[in-house]
Amino acid sequence: MESNVMTSYKDTTPAPRLDNKTLNKMVWRSCQLQACFNYERMQSAGWLWSLLPGLQKIHTNKDDLAASMTHNMDFINTHPFAVTFVMGIVLSMEQMKTDIQTIRSVRISVAAPLGGIGDALFWYTLIPITAGLTANMAIEGSFLGPVLYFIIAFGVEMALRYGLMYWSYNLGMKAVQMMTANAKAFTHAASVLGVFVVGALISNYGAGTKLGISIPNGQTVAEDGETMVDVFINIQDYLNMILPCLIPLLFTLMCYFLISKKGWTPVKCIGLFLLIGIIGGVFGIWAGSYSPLVPVPWNVVA
Repeated sequence: MESNVMTSYKDTTPAPRLDNKTLNKMVWRSCQLQACFNYERMQSAGWLWSLLPGLQKIHTNKDDLAASMTHNMDFINTHPFAVTFVMGIVLSMEQMKTDIQTIRSVRISVAAPLGGIGDALFWYTLIPITAGLTANMAIEGSFLGPVLYFIIAFGVEMALRYGLMYWSYNLGMKAVQMMTANAKAFTHAASVLGVFVVGALISNYGAGTKLGISIPNGQTVAEDGETMVDVFINIQDYLNMILPCLIPLLFTLMCYFLISKKGWTPVKCIGLFLLIGIIGGVFGIWAGSYSPLVPVPWNVVA
């Protein structure tokens, strides 16, 4: 087909600016970016679906529209919340009827690093912080927990989609220069913040994971002035002197090692934790567990 080999549009007259109604329509369509996700072209089908209302208004020539739709089905993978930033830049270039190869190059060069920036901002920062705040409310029985989580996460997502669409569309190619100039520092700052958040979540939700094992220290003391009882050492107390929440930290590092170095899936890690919990409960390893196999006082019963 001719659209597969075209390197420039037949009608090179710049198109009128897209109206706000069309831009808003594309913002909402971008929510379906990953609806047809596949490993051959990744998000390309959702990308073209999101961009189509704008392309139809920009390219009145059918051959140009076919060529635009063809090259916009190229491989693309970026962060779904920040995709409108790329859309705005591409739309501004399509509106100016920039040659097709340039549009292709800019699209892939902006989309790829934006995926890393988006991951640092959302999956490692916003979502953990929001979930950490609202999960406590849900645990305490408040229905506002999940509702507030949805309002914050979805609200920030949509505000960003709208803001980035209009901002990048107005800036055009200047947006590419601004992003590339500050992307490294911005990503590093967001990643550092994400690490702090993950550490706080480990301490907050993993604090209940404690060893329930005590060992005798070889001494006895008088109880009620008559009965002599052995004195036991609680191992968890000594671990707390070394580093509070050491056990949940070690479990977290274990998961990181298994997933990043050994190629384990999260489901396998969940299964491993389930097995560790069952074995620990049977043998009285964890504080608060009761074991019929290990006699008290070797096991601390809560």
